[in-house]
Amino acid sequence: MQDLRVEFSAGARRIEAVNGVDLSLRPGEVVALIGESGSGKSVTLRAVMRLHAARSTCITGRLEVAGQDVLAMSARELSALRGKQVAMIFQEPLLALDPVYPVGAQIVEAIRRHESVGRAEAHARALALFERVRIPSPERRLAAYAHEMSGGMRQRAMIALALACRPQLLLADEPTTALDATVQIQILLLLRELQQEMGLAIVFVTHDIGAAAEVADRMAVMYAGRIVEQGPAAILLTRPRHPYTLSLLQSRAHGAMQKGQRLQTIAGSPPDLSRLPPGCAFAERCAWAQDACRATQPPEVALGAGHSARCLRLDVVDAVRPAAAPATATG
Repeated sequence: MQDLRVEFSAGARRIEAVNGVDLSLRPGEVVALIGESGSGKSVTLRAVMRLHAARSTCITGRLEVAGQDVLAMSARELSALRGKQVAMIFQEPLLALDPVYPVGAQIVEAIRRHESVGRAEAHARALALFERVRIPSPERRLAAYAHEMSGGMRQRAMIALALACRPQLLLADEPTTALDATVQIQILLLLRELQQEMGLAIVFVTHDIGAAAEVADRMAVMYAGRIVEQGPAAILLTRPRHPYTLSLLQSRAHGAMQKGQRLQTIAGSPPDLSRLPPGCAFAERCAWAQDACRATQPPEVALGAGHSARCLRLDVVDAVRPAAAPATATG
């Protein structure tokens, strides 16, 4: 992605959901997109497969998958891309899976849509996929409908469907949000194991830094439709440079739930995407913001080792350890 922009029209309003995203992904790499709800993570992910309604959406910039220009593709070319080269794990599989067909039939259909194989061979591959994602009694579960499965089992079935045609790129849109903690860990470990076995490139969307740390090689922090900081996961977790990244880490600090200690939060709320400010969108919630921050859009600054951030106060932030960073502004 290069200068990717996604704008929605709602009557006279123009909603700038994604505002100049630059992101690259190598084969076999896992990149986590993290940030609060409404920061543009899922919109960015769906833009890769052009799943947004064409009538109300304007996508500009550069978007390529395996050297192919996705924004120039016809409907037929997009149909060939989806599922075969790029697949997606949706946040809520109960809504993503067809309720009137058995889950196994949906996987068989996806395989036969993209490959010239018979029904028996496609069924055998679907069974092997269910075994691979560790669904108990896989033969029986192939004949089950989505509503007959538990949340964790549905998510495993969704992963099997996404991997049915051996894609090169897997898009995971908050695949563990609706699951309990134990099942979350199981799904994250399964994704990481499958990624290593199959050499998948994965873009993993989440608002949970802990979940991102389990699977990601690199992290990209999004706020108000822009990537404000990105780099290797180990660097962002230990040496973050953007105030928003610091605030996200503080809200999950060890010991924050100990008796007598307040949980640090990010004051205020994200800006209205139809009325973005001229400067840094995080300025109104940032303790270090100055007048220049509110008036000027911060350029991307390279910090070495693939690490970069968009902030005019990097000199101040760098001088403060994350644990000692001030809470956000209360105004």
